[in-house]
Amino acid sequence: MNLQQRNKYLETTIQTTTPAQLLIMLYDGAIRFCRLAIEAIHHDDVPAVNTNLQKAQNIIDEFVITLDHNSAIAETLLPLYEYYKYLLTEANIKKSIEPVEEVVGYLLEMKETWSQASKLMHMRETQTSAV
Repeated sequence: MNLQQRNKYLETTIQTTTPAQLLIMLYDGAIRFCRLAIEAIHHDDVPAVNTNLQKAQNIIDEFVITLDHNSAIAETLLPLYEYYKYLLTEANIKKSIEPVEEVVGYLLEMKETWSQASKLMHMRETQTSAV
């Protein structure tokens, strides 16, 4: 598949996913970039460390931007997202793996939570439409 076909495929995928699926895709991306940064730290590839940690931070910024700041959950999530960004900044400055691993653990937990919530919402929608 060439680059143009791949981009068209990704564009179509994004346009047809639910908001919950899109959120889960973002978590996958942040986790992937964190893992790439860890690998780059192992190989002393400073530019790759910086690039991948910045990409992960950009995704976390997207979480903050798209969060409904009037919701009760925002009060819980905003400090968490800021903490993740702090850890990634520290990891980037010190080229340390531990803070990135900590963030990956949190992101995996959050992704699983949103995945379960998405499944529950889908089940309720299916039950409601069957009635």
